[in-house]
Amino acid sequence: MATTSSTTYDPTSTATKLATAYTAGRQAMITAQSSRAMAQSKALTSLSSAMSEFSSALSSFSTQKSMVANSAKFDANVGTATASSTAIAGTYNFYVERLATAGQVSYGGVTDTAAAGSGSLNVVLADGSNFNVNLTNSDNNHDGLLTAQEIASAINQAADNNARVTASTLTVNGEPTLVLTAGNTGADNAVSLDTSGITNVDLKAILDDPAKQQTLVAAQDAVVWVGAQNTGTRVQQASNTFNLVDNVKMTFTRAQSVGETPATLTVGLDKTTTHANVQAFVDAYNKLSTTLANLTAPGDPASGKDPGPFAQDSGLMALRSRMTATLRQLSGGQSLPTFGITGQRDGTIALDSARLDKAITANPAALDSLFGSATVNNESGVLGDLDTLTNQWTNSVDGQLNQRKSSVQKQQTSLSDRQAQLDDQYNSAYKRYLSQFTQLQTLQSQMAQNTGLFDAMFSKSDS
Repeated sequence: MATTSSTTYDPTSTATKLATAYTAGRQAMITAQSSRAMAQSKALTSLSSAMSEFSSALSSFSTQKSMVANSAKFDANVGTATASSTAIAGTYNFYVERLATAGQVSYGGVTDTAAAGSGSLNVVLADGSNFNVNLTNSDNNHDGLLTAQEIASAINQAADNNARVTASTLTVNGEPTLVLTAGNTGADNAVSLDTSGITNVDLKAILDDPAKQQTLVAAQDAVVWVGAQNTGTRVQQASNTFNLVDNVKMTFTRAQSVGETPATLTVGLDKTTTHANVQAFVDAYNKLSTTLANLTAPGDPASGKDPGPFAQDSGLMALRSRMTATLRQLSGGQSLPTFGITGQRDGTIALDSARLDKAITANPAALDSLFGSATVNNESGVLGDLDTLTNQWTNSVDGQLNQRKSSVQKQQTSLSDRQAQLDDQYNSAYKRYLSQFTQLQTLQSQMAQNTGLFDAMFSKSDS
């Protein structure tokens, strides 16, 4: 008797295929939505970083007060000078007769003396100020002796010293020497010691010995002449830093010799630094603009270029449009293109250095007026308007970035919940199919055994 074969099912693989097919449509939808949510989350992180960096740049430009920089330079090696953006161009002559110095004195032969009952030491400055140093508890190693090093330490740590005097020690010709150096320059900071409070006779005798005292550096004021020595205007002060020219700081580092020609200070526009300041703005703007362009790119199916994660996003497209409009504003009839800052087709901006150079030479104040400031409660000009725009996105309370991040996070949570539900449905379907095809497999096995019996029976009958 002939028998026909039937299809054999593997319960596990068959249940897997059917359960997968049962959930495939919904799984594809959740996977696609999860991919989009993940891409948007990464894009928001990138956007947040770019906008935060741009906000910091705006703040930095505002802190420096001006995009226009001035320079101040000497024609001789007498010191350095810096000019603020409000300094007026001009030339000035200065003769440096004397530099201010910090007084320094030494007390030699400060050998070890008994620490007990040492009393106190008074450090006095030439301006009449002073501070007290308690020596009684200055034996740091508790060996019963007071050394030059321990006296120096006590002076430095005195509560009222406030860095007015620094004490140190030297070994000169085999003898320990106490050295006192004023913390500030000028004649009023000459240092001396009042030993009337010292009860240790030996220590008092050592410090009061005129033969052991020496002025290493005389404390003196700086003397500078506006103009030539003896014929110009004499200016004397304790510091080597002078503010004789409005909005210019000069620090002198070398005294001139008698008869030497006065040094000429030239104050004027620093075009190189001004160009660098404006270029820094251009670079910061372009970095954010490029990030926005990439995130909102429409894509190009013909070339296989995928759209950005925020393609056609109305909020970001409006931000780009408003940023561009901000650059077109006028101030006193002037605009950024006047200073060589022009828009490009891709949304970035470019700087024409020659045009900038010409414009700031003619009217440097107009550039600062255009840029304005992004300082809190004092926003103005391009910087202020751009800061207002970015703050609408970066504000930690109600900014667009936080709202969008929160929305994406909620979406990702919802998708995780939906995925969990779908996994449960898959598992349920898998178990159902597995049970059904396991039963079918059992039935097929029984039928195969019965068929074998029938074949055997009829085979014997035929014979």
